[in-house]
Amino acid sequence: MEGTGNMAFKLDMSMMFVMHDALRRELERIARVTAPGGDDPRTIFRTAVGWELFKSYLHAHHRAEDETLWPVMAGLLEGRPGDLALLDAMEAEHARIDPLLDSIDAALADHESGPARLGELADTLHAELTGHLAHEETEALPLIDDVFDEQKWSRLGARQRERIGGDVPRYLPWLLDDLEPERVAAILGGMPAEIRTAYDKEWSVAYGRLILWPGIPGK
Repeated sequence: MEGTGNMAFKLDMSMMFVMHDALRRELERIARVTAPGGDDPRTIFRTAVGWELFKSYLHAHHRAEDETLWPVMAGLLEGRPGDLALLDAMEAEHARIDPLLDSIDAALADHESGPARLGELADTLHAELTGHLAHEETEALPLIDDVFDEQKWSRLGARQRERIGGDVPRYLPWLLDDLEPERVAAILGGMPAEIRTAYDKEWSVAYGRLILWPGIPGK
């Protein structure tokens, strides 16, 4: 996705596409855990580091967008009702996704709830989030590219890093997990040498020891 889609942009959208692909990857893992016929997925979710990381980084990503993208764009798009409607749609899609995370957590805590309820919620989350990511990539990102300069665009990354805070040693390996080697090299190549060294010698090693999704081999 990023390798072809990002070529058309004047702004560097590479980290946005990497983040989107990381979210899609985790949605597929969630789908595997909640697929019919397996063990009770609530048992897996209760000890799944992967679920906690997914929630944390999705929240950081969406809150950073809500703070640095849509309000700024609204000011730049005054008098363009069609484009303003797109911003409203982006915010509405965010608003539908967050309650789904809370509903899944509630289902995990409900001893009377069967695996079917969790599976239905996971299916809805998959549909809502993948639909939102595609909508953002096909319509919102081209609009951002049209009206933002690099300075405005860089505020999204800066705000997301602030929200990630001290969890960067887990966030970066999570972001690059299962990514094609050439994309990993491109992302790391743009980072300071000390970050690359820490990633290679410490962070990726510690991340590799995590059992992200019990029941999924190697995850």
